[in-house]
Amino acid sequence: MRIAVTSDIHGNLPALKAVLDDIDLFSAEAIYCLGDLTDGAPWNNEVVELIRSRAIPTVMGNHDERIAFDHPVFALSKHSKEEQEARLNTINHTKATLTTANKEFLAALPATIGLTFGKVSILLVHGSAESNEEYIYEQHEEAALIEMMDNQGVVLMVSGHTHLSFIRYLPGDAAFKNKLLINAGSVGRSKETDRKACYLQLTIPDAVEGKGLEAVVPLIRKVSYPISETIEGIRNSDVPDFYAGFLEQSPEI
Repeated sequence: MRIAVTSDIHGNLPALKAVLDDIDLFSAEAIYCLGDLTDGAPWNNEVVELIRSRAIPTVMGNHDERIAFDHPVFALSKHSKEEQEARLNTINHTKATLTTANKEFLAALPATIGLTFGKVSILLVHGSAESNEEYIYEQHEEAALIEMMDNQGVVLMVSGHTHLSFIRYLPGDAAFKNKLLINAGSVGRSKETDRKACYLQLTIPDAVEGKGLEAVVPLIRKVSYPISETIEGIRNSDVPDFYAGFLEQSPEI
């Protein structure tokens, strides 16, 4: 079984198209999305409609929830004043331009998606199993992660939200594959130095029944896309230029 997991598209249609083309080459038998379809690039309706047309099961991200239910936007202290203003403007732009049908689609998205393949139980989330706004980074406290996954009855959890991909075996020794935590990264607004569109490929052999996680092969896949098209599209739209500048610069990590 070949599975692809995408996340955090943020209205970036060129990136999403490139990733879906790559997924087709991977011959994925199932595609999933961890949410945040909108905000930050001008193709919010087009992204949602492409996800809908491909019938891709999708988790509700925090941006999806905010748009669907018109939640207020509060400034985050971790953001600069410029980013706070850009974030408010792009969210308000999406609220004003997303179609009713697409908002209804976002409103109906589930909080999590569970999958089972033999002994491999998988939970797909946006932020964490407890909140689509919780950030789980690679260095997250081990005991808290194990407890979270035990509470959900899963051995593999895949998240997004941070825009930083990783593969981490728990309790930390890759030779002892008791649990597995993966961040699928971001398709449309990567915070990684290469700025490429990022997604997860999971290969789960048919013989997984007796092997569990030992049989699962995870791969973080990076895909080049016409990022200049996205940058130009942002600058020629009502989306704040902040998000074009974000894609133009390499972050300090």
